[in-house]
Amino acid sequence: MDFLWSLFSLRRHYRHYARVDQSGICQAFKRCRQAPTGSEWVEIVEENLSWLGAPLPANARRQRAASRSAAHSLLTV
Repeated sequence: MDFLWSLFSLRRHYRHYARVDQSGICQAFKRCRQAPTGSEWVEIVEENLSWLGAPLPANARRQRAASRSAAHSLLTV
């Protein structure tokens, strides 16, 4: 019965963040619903333990979705 209830329950969506120092080295990971405070945290696609102590790959960063106004301005051109 618990399985059936789990199908209908709301799921918490956590986002992944990496703490990157000035030279681009990954120092830590964090998973939370809201963005952490501080400019050293960047949103990433997933957590990969091999990135700790190494430069964060460029494809690891999550791409921001285009804003509605930017998409609208492209359609009106």
